[in-house]
Amino acid sequence: MALLRLRNTKGPNAAEIERKIKRGNALRQGSSWRGSRGLLALLLVALCASMVAAWLYLASLDGDITETLASRREMISPQPRVYSVQCSEDYENYKRYPGCTPQKCGRAVTDGVVTSEEAQALRRLAERGLALAGSEGGASILDLHSGALSMGKQFVNIYRYFGEQIADVFTEEDFKLYRDVRGRIQAVIAETFGLDRTLMYLTKPTFFSRINSTAAKTQHDEYWHPHIDKETYGSFDYTSLLYLSDYGSDFTGGRFVFMDQNGNRTVEPRAGRVSFFSSGSENLHRVEKVTWGTRYAITVSFTCDPSHAISDPSLP
Repeated sequence: MALLRLRNTKGPNAAEIERKIKRGNALRQGSSWRGSRGLLALLLVALCASMVAAWLYLASLDGDITETLASRREMISPQPRVYSVQCSEDYENYKRYPGCTPQKCGRAVTDGVVTSEEAQALRRLAERGLALAGSEGGASILDLHSGALSMGKQFVNIYRYFGEQIADVFTEEDFKLYRDVRGRIQAVIAETFGLDRTLMYLTKPTFFSRINSTAAKTQHDEYWHPHIDKETYGSFDYTSLLYLSDYGSDFTGGRFVFMDQNGNRTVEPRAGRVSFFSSGSENLHRVEKVTWGTRYAITVSFTCDPSHAISDPSLP
């Protein structure tokens, strides 16, 4: 009982002690809250950093197109749209040909060289030829110069394999249109880069391509890898592509992407559109995977070395 009474007895300093206890508790609670706020701030900073890292990673993937050089909706005519870049040292490893070897490098796009009607006629030519066979994967080619045609996992020569049946597939008018268009493409490249057209020569491979979303079966079907034409083929000095179908309506994906150190730059295909560029490492590029539909185009390539020249195709 004496102990109980002692505990319940309030001395003269009891009130002061109680105030100190309450103040101490309040300080501890405030300190705890400030610590929690600091931890929360650190967590928010970490979360933001993670989100930025994730964004940068995603930005490095296939869909990161930082600039569109030419959209499908616009018409680039009569003058080409030119984007100049510094020439690489690739051409120093080959014999130089004055009047042709690149001194001025870059890439350009024009819709003023080939009409949509001509593009449609060339697409029908490609469709007839590729209907003879085609790759098991998503990419097929038809080369009227060498006769190479994708067939399953290999290639055949259409002129030998189909013989006289070829006359039922192609006409002289088809080949004349092909030659005329090739000549106009050569002329606009020469004018844009300040070249002597007579010192430029058609070279191989020059071919029609058909690309769809079918899974690749061989390495020939894997068209989407970044590459440099001068390193891949050696003879290339200027590369051009004539598109025969429209991005967004005939197919999705399949845009042509120039890969520069400060970002990617893309060309959206449009039937009749010609994209051309110097073939060295100043123009590292790739094609996006086609995700839907079918993309038709013609790759037309030029060299300054006459020993690598090929002639225009003609019916056998």
